[in-house]
Amino acid sequence: MTHSIRLYGYGLTIFLSSAALMILEIVAARLLAPYVGVSLYTWTTLIGVILAGLALGNWIGGVWADRAAGVREAGLTLGLSGLLSLATLLLLTWLAPRLQQQPLSLIAAAFLYVGTLFFLPALLLGIITPLLTTLSLRLSSQTGHILGAMHALAALGSITGTFAAGYWLVQYFGTRALLIATSAALLLLSLPFLHRAHKTLLSLLLLLLFIVGLTEWRDGYANPCDRESSYFCIRVVDEPLPPGLGTARGMILDHLAHGTNHRQDPTLLLAPYVQLMDELVTYHFPAAQRATMRWFFAGGGAYTLPRAVSATEPLAEIYVAELDPQVTQVAIEKMDLDPRAMHIEHSDARLALLRHPNDHFSVIIGDVFHDIAIPYHLITKEFFELVKTKLTPDGLYLMNVVDAFPDPRLVKSLLNTLSSQFRYLDVWLDEIPAQPQRMTYVISASLGHAAPDTLQAQRGFNRQWLNITEPLQQSATPLTSLPRLRDNYAPVDRLLSDLWFGDLGV
Repeated sequence: MTHSIRLYGYGLTIFLSSAALMILEIVAARLLAPYVGVSLYTWTTLIGVILAGLALGNWIGGVWADRAAGVREAGLTLGLSGLLSLATLLLLTWLAPRLQQQPLSLIAAAFLYVGTLFFLPALLLGIITPLLTTLSLRLSSQTGHILGAMHALAALGSITGTFAAGYWLVQYFGTRALLIATSAALLLLSLPFLHRAHKTLLSLLLLLLFIVGLTEWRDGYANPCDRESSYFCIRVVDEPLPPGLGTARGMILDHLAHGTNHRQDPTLLLAPYVQLMDELVTYHFPAAQRATMRWFFAGGGAYTLPRAVSATEPLAEIYVAELDPQVTQVAIEKMDLDPRAMHIEHSDARLALLRHPNDHFSVIIGDVFHDIAIPYHLITKEFFELVKTKLTPDGLYLMNVVDAFPDPRLVKSLLNTLSSQFRYLDVWLDEIPAQPQRMTYVISASLGHAAPDTLQAQRGFNRQWLNITEPLQQSATPLTSLPRLRDNYAPVDRLLSDLWFGDLGV
């Protein structure tokens, strides 16, 4: 084999192995989403651990190359990286049940998942570039040319893997199929380097058969998602109800429940915060006005409340902005949604509102989540200014917020921010917990009139909700010390740090 053919082969291997590492990184985020979600903190954890493995691998590869490592060692490293990548599916079946039983924060769990499953594959793939670059330098006197070309190929491979996985491969083939394909590609890539190392090839083959068989026995190839979209792992589960109450299904996006629909009676709202939103609208508007009102929902999810409104007020105009069309499709297929009863736009909610320049709504409801946090551009002063311009003079804005109890700092920052636009602001809970925990709060905002101290259900389940606005403002972190959220500064994840770094977010 001529030197030029070897150089091209080494360069192609560096390109493909770098692409494989980036594919594994994207796959890791989707693979772990049902267990730790997808947030700024989990992405930071994932990127940091992968880079740590890559850095250590680069160092080991350089040292190993100086100690006379050759093509056989490169092939062995590629083969082991493929086997360990495939073994993540097996390890996940062992690791997930054990971590889910531990009182870990989401961040601690993310570190353990990523470190256990993906650190070693990243380390092994990190060895390839310095090792093959050193081997290439032995074949050419053009040192600068070789170094520049190999580093460029590694970068181009990383770019290609990132775009291919994010824009195409995950969406068309799914996480597990892509992980298996990447592992197979790494194993195939090792073969030209091992064509004379028969014992090494046999050992890799035996390990492969062992991993494949054990993963099958542990049901590691099964996908927990009913559907993988560009945004979420979407699952629908049957929800248990007391005898005589019919049946219900819940939608889970990644690791967070996003709604529960009663299958026989759309108006029976099972989640207290969803029923509260409906009751606040009932309290705020007379029946004659509710019959023909215009509603705008930022976020569809399970479409629980839009579905209920269309059943109780068939003449109402209902607009829903849901970013993910696959979420809507699953809601139609498995959550008993009739899309003909509403106008559905698959778009970002803020952009959707801007596309209605001359429209006004009596009710705007914010129910949008990315993991346990609300996308920051939907909770800023600028967004609330837009909401205010789209509401009728007596309009009502409602939003639900996941935060810690008893000191929900994000909720308090939202009160600070909303106060610049709305006269009446109230925060609601269905109960006051005895211990600190994660809660779903509802915030109501209007220019019209003040809300009562308590709200009693008028239909559906016999529930009562508490207006906790005043005691909330007087507890723990003062409102004056918390920021008003702006487009250029909205530290949502920091305000929710009690959920990320403690055990409240699990």
